[in-house]
Amino acid sequence: MTDPKAHVREHRLERGVDRGLTSYGDAEFSRYLRRAFLASAGYDADDLERPIVGIADTSSHYATCHRQLPEIVRAISRGVEQAGALAFVFPTIALGEILTSPTTMLYRNLAAMATEELIRAQPMDSVVLVGGCDKTIPAHLMAAASADVPASVVVAGPMLAGSWRGERVGACTDCREFWAEHRAGTLTEYEVAEVRDQLCFTAGTCMVMGTASTMACLTEALGLMLPGGATPPSPSGERLRHAVATGRLTASLARRPSEILTRGAFLNALTVLAALGGSTNAVIHLIATARRVGVTLSLEDVAAVAGRVPVLVDCKPAGSRYMEDFHRAGGVPTLLKELEPFLDLDCIGISGLPLRQQLALTSRPERWQDVIRPVDDPLLKTAAFSALRGTLAPDGALIKTAAASKSLLKHRGPAVVLDSPFDAARRLDRDGSGITERHVLILRNAGPVAAGMPEAGSLPIPRHLAAEGVKDMVRITDGRMSGTAYGTVVLHCSPEAAAGGPLALVRDGDLIDLDVGAGKLDLLVDDAELDRRRSALRARARPDRGWEQLYSEHVLPAHLGADLDFLSDRTS
Repeated sequence: MTDPKAHVREHRLERGVDRGLTSYGDAEFSRYLRRAFLASAGYDADDLERPIVGIADTSSHYATCHRQLPEIVRAISRGVEQAGALAFVFPTIALGEILTSPTTMLYRNLAAMATEELIRAQPMDSVVLVGGCDKTIPAHLMAAASADVPASVVVAGPMLAGSWRGERVGACTDCREFWAEHRAGTLTEYEVAEVRDQLCFTAGTCMVMGTASTMACLTEALGLMLPGGATPPSPSGERLRHAVATGRLTASLARRPSEILTRGAFLNALTVLAALGGSTNAVIHLIATARRVGVTLSLEDVAAVAGRVPVLVDCKPAGSRYMEDFHRAGGVPTLLKELEPFLDLDCIGISGLPLRQQLALTSRPERWQDVIRPVDDPLLKTAAFSALRGTLAPDGALIKTAAASKSLLKHRGPAVVLDSPFDAARRLDRDGSGITERHVLILRNAGPVAAGMPEAGSLPIPRHLAAEGVKDMVRITDGRMSGTAYGTVVLHCSPEAAAGGPLALVRDGDLIDLDVGAGKLDLLVDDAELDRRRSALRARARPDRGWEQLYSEHVLPAHLGADLDFLSDRTS
């Protein structure tokens, strides 16, 4: 019987340009031909004796956050060449959230699969994965975990903050706040346009603790990034110096992602996530990546870690500062030092040092700054996240407690059911809709199967209520919300409505009971009525071609990371 992994072992026995030979039925001819074509690109025999470092590049005009990636890629290449290796840059799928329809989450798994296959198919001894915008980093982590070639990650880095009328502003928590003021009629068309041009002030990712910044910090915490690499601003020389250092290191990198991505490393990442008050999206991405290496990670793990680790970092949306402030305060290394008692110190990342040795070389947070708070004087004492279960979410849901209104964490109210993001846009701005601030807005058919899981969960406050000064309402969805968003929003309800989950059974006026303290989310309708409604459900039409068909047929639910079932480890 043919060994299905024989080609993988053969691939690993070769080195440099001879890794993964093209199949012509004659290995020596393949080597000969490969060198002939590389000679046309200017490579001589001395070059081709060197190890090859692949550099996966997500530069794209459609990913504006990545505007300075070409400069970063050149810096990585310089580091690789200084270490005596060859740098081979190759493009992979770029996902820019703002210019992608309906959501980059629909394509995260496609990007992960494409990047994994390119790492496998092309000769490289190690790889640097270069991205930044929300889904590129998760896709790269998933690809690295599965390809299991020695890998490091370099990110675009956050933007610098802008200024409007003397006030620091930045993408994208401030985007939402200013737009909410405009909807409420307190900011004119001219003013909202004026501030718009200051919100995204430089190249780079959102300068608040949104998904891009969160995932950068978690990648450093996992050990797949050189210490200090998550936070240097995109336009800075420090960002380029980190890229050069990563190139140098990756040229001699031997440890594989499967050796780095242990359960201890993932729990360390959850600890950092809780201390950051970071993006809820990170939970889905961490679970998906963990399953790629056979590590079990659950919503209960998230809740347990958040229950003992307070929010320490003062950064929007949980706080009031920006990523450049976090960076100047010491960034992730300094935060890890403050979190030392909560961490698995035996984890070893690409630096080669156990975390305990790395932290022995790191200073505690300086007294002059108050962005990284001490554990005994946190920014928020309450948990950043809470996991919920109940009759409305039997397999779980998540709420970012740090961004919610305390007065709404225990709430009972009648449902207003919105059947899709499009239905929400239509109904929430209709005058006289009868919606009060006591109502619970239910957005369904926004989960992985139904819609690719867009960031539609942070529904806008209905216009008439916004005009009355209402800032927050309870919102519940099987979709996601942006890491830059805020409010009392219950997310990732599983099973989703399109998979027959209880959200599909809710009707306008049904009472919803939310009790975050008790971890409960219930639909207060008797079982007989729910059975009647369930029997009346009709099967939902699925896409009938291409990626969307493959995705809808094989995507896992949110609580399992929304990866494709045939790419995810079945044992975890």
